[in-house]
Amino acid sequence: MTHFTTQLRAAFHDPSTRIYRIVQGLVWGLIVLSIGFLVAEVFLPDRSRASEILRRIDRFVLAAFALEVFLRVATYQPPSLTVFRRPPVGRIRAHILSRVAFILRPIILIDILAVLAFFPELRGLRALRLLRLLRSSRVFKYQNPFAIFLHALEENGLLFVFAFSGLVVATVLGGVSFYLVEVRLNPGIDSLLDGIWWSLVTITTVGFGDITPVTTLGRIIGAVMMVAGMFTLALFAGIVGSSLVKGILSIREEQFRMSEYINHVVVCGHDESTHLLLDALRQELDLEKTRVVFIDTHDRPRELTPDFLWVQGDPTKESELDKVRLTHAAAVVISGSRDVTPQVADARTILTAFTIRSFMEGTAERKERFKRLYIVAEILDSENVDHARAAGADEVIETRRIGYSMIAHALGYHGTASTMSRMLISGSDNVYIGAIPDSPPKSMLFGELLDRLGLSERGGLVIGIRDPSGEEVINPRKNRVVTSGTHVIYLAKEQLLEPPS
Repeated sequence: MTHFTTQLRAAFHDPSTRIYRIVQGLVWGLIVLSIGFLVAEVFLPDRSRASEILRRIDRFVLAAFALEVFLRVATYQPPSLTVFRRPPVGRIRAHILSRVAFILRPIILIDILAVLAFFPELRGLRALRLLRLLRSSRVFKYQNPFAIFLHALEENGLLFVFAFSGLVVATVLGGVSFYLVEVRLNPGIDSLLDGIWWSLVTITTVGFGDITPVTTLGRIIGAVMMVAGMFTLALFAGIVGSSLVKGILSIREEQFRMSEYINHVVVCGHDESTHLLLDALRQELDLEKTRVVFIDTHDRPRELTPDFLWVQGDPTKESELDKVRLTHAAAVVISGSRDVTPQVADARTILTAFTIRSFMEGTAERKERFKRLYIVAEILDSENVDHARAAGADEVIETRRIGYSMIAHALGYHGTASTMSRMLISGSDNVYIGAIPDSPPKSMLFGELLDRLGLSERGGLVIGIRDPSGEEVINPRKNRVVTSGTHVIYLAKEQLLEPPS
């Protein structure tokens, strides 16, 4: 292969090369120029000299597009020839068949249709050149919805070939039969093409009415074609539906990634028990201001209400986390699955926490954030608490241990479980952590701190402190020394102190 051939192939098929980017830049420039000519031509008189000049320039641009499409097809390398040795006849056959398949790709067919605008009657097809710009990955920030759509069509090409083959066979068979039956009696039938036209109009249920059967046998053929049309439409609907459903879901994910959501909450994991978490989130959050988006590997559950967003993805893979705009999120909740054993569920939780921290460390937005992404992880087995913290979880909730501890404590001290439940469930007095206003001196007594805060007059009850090292002390003595940087743990119906920064 000569150097010139290699460069020519790279110019049309290798996006990593400089010459490819140059060619694409020239093509995009011509597209913008030609669309500008099309708009200008609308406002110019048809027979004016300026309009004629624009048409000549546009023909030159069309010739350039035609040359670009021709070279793209001509330089296409059949994949089979890069793997297998073929005899001369086999190589020719591979080149022909592979190029025919390449031309039949939707993305190439669109370019060929745009070139057909060379004929004056088809000038409207010039607008298809805009799709060339939409195919560029630079137009979209993450994934290209147009490319997703075309990929879905290419992936199911065999299904479409089958459907169109059935349509062609039924149309030709019905048209020929109708022509042979009605040609001598029906004034609307002059040629075989008239019969095929009637057949196509009938099977697609359009029914223009320009040609109608006049014989009994012709009406029977028409009835058969109508029934065949119903099956044909159902076949195409099924193929299109099955082909595009995944593509549409990908476009929805792209829509979320390109949205302006910020300070939202990401929930990793969803199972049959998650409805309790949904109720709690509705109580704690204003879902109009703080959006909540779930991410899990399965499809959106039917029972998930519209006030919660859903993105299908695997939170244990860094490549999937950008689907939920994790760099712009305020917090992440990792829910433990009840569909597997506690050890398996905790292993996935720990892996998810580690993956999220690793992802955030590798993003430029991490340095621009005012606050670190807060991760709350649910652990089902107490042995895995330290592992979850080591993986990057800021807060670890031992749901099973908390529940069992309340049950056991209620056996000896009746009513305590109900009291604790009221403090934990939103809607009643809740536990808050707040910063001490007007930074205190380097040290003071806990009793002095209580008098200084005066939370009891505001409906609050201080139950503990968290010192600067992170150690929490519940119900400390009044003579305990409180140092600067200590946070207050208190009960209240609403937040009374500013949360720690």
